[in-house]
Amino acid sequence: MDPVSIATALVGAQMSGAQMAIAARMLRMNADNAASIVQVRNAAQQNIASLANVASGVGQSLNISV
Repeated sequence: MDPVSIATALVGAQMSGAQMAIAARMLRMNADNAASIVQVRNAAQQNIASLANVASGVGQSLNISV
């Protein structure tokens, strides 16, 4: 093999390593985002559950005059 093809192969290997690192970081970010969405969804369900015992009509008319 000539030196140019060896250098080209090494540069290609370095670039693929960088691409793999970027892809891994993006996958981690997607997993973190999915976990955050699950947390928000669970919090919303807990809030709705805490309002289940509220009497009907509560919050329909609100007097905000000072």
